[in-house]
Amino acid sequence: MSDREFSLGRLAYRSLGAAVAVLALATALIGILQPSAGVALVIALVGVVGAITAMGVVSTRITNKEIG
Repeated sequence: MSDREFSLGRLAYRSLGAAVAVLALATALIGILQPSAGVALVIALVGVVGAITAMGVVSTRITNKEIG
């Protein structure tokens, strides 16, 4: 158990940080690969789905760890 109490702000900050990291990776892939429009759209959509998934995973893990 941690010494700090549960913080909704910390939960939001970390889950949004994970989403930003996934979106930054998708943006970097599009910038580096410079694919056609269709492939870039697929990469962007996978990035959005990955960002939503990352937010869910991170928030679930933090909530389970803090609240138990």
